[in-house]
Amino acid sequence: MEESAATYDPTHYQRPSVTVDVVIFTLINQELHVLLVQRRHWPFEGYWAIPGGFINMDESLVESARRELAEETGVRDVYLEQLYTFGEVGRDPRSRVISVAYIALISADAQKIRASDESTDVRWFPVSGLPEQLAFDHDQILAYAISRLRSKLEYTTLAFQLLPELFSILELKHIYEQILGEELDKGNFYRKIKESGLLEETQLTREGRGRPTRLWRFRRDRAGEKQFVFRWREDRLSR
Repeated sequence: MEESAATYDPTHYQRPSVTVDVVIFTLINQELHVLLVQRRHWPFEGYWAIPGGFINMDESLVESARRELAEETGVRDVYLEQLYTFGEVGRDPRSRVISVAYIALISADAQKIRASDESTDVRWFPVSGLPEQLAFDHDQILAYAISRLRSKLEYTTLAFQLLPELFSILELKHIYEQILGEELDKGNFYRKIKESGLLEETQLTREGRGRPTRLWRFRRDRAGEKQFVFRWREDRLSR
């Protein structure tokens, strides 16, 4: 029988559950960190996991991601970008669960994190020193997020979200090195970032050892431009 609005029966079809997971990165002590929560309940009780949870029927995916992030960690008002959809059979022992993952970069000192009733702890972990095993398939989600983060440095201004309003070019270079996981040639980096037109030089300096350091700011009027900031492999900026 051909289906119609009158004959359609949704109970004829199985309904997988849908969750959202939010991968949040920041820079602490000049090292890339990710925010994880320690699960209080089954499954994976006691394991560290990416913040997230089940969506409500009356909210969009990004609304659900923002709600879960705020409820589980206290982090609010951040720009989230959809990362990928993870749906391997058996990834969640509770049922057939499909997860839509999001990614964001924030300044750690701009947010106060806290644990929820669903977790025993919430903590920033250095990407180079993660727990031995994460809950569910969150090790795969995190690996994918790090890979995407590195690739996006070639054509977006994502790294500037980790900087204060005023910064040195050396601080910007260090952020790129932390995300890329490799050392960059100082001279080439300075040349390319200045040629990009993304920075505005200020008259301010920061005192320290030796000569004062010139401070720069990001040109917000160029934040929405679709452009290639760097082509790291083609330009061979790394040593």
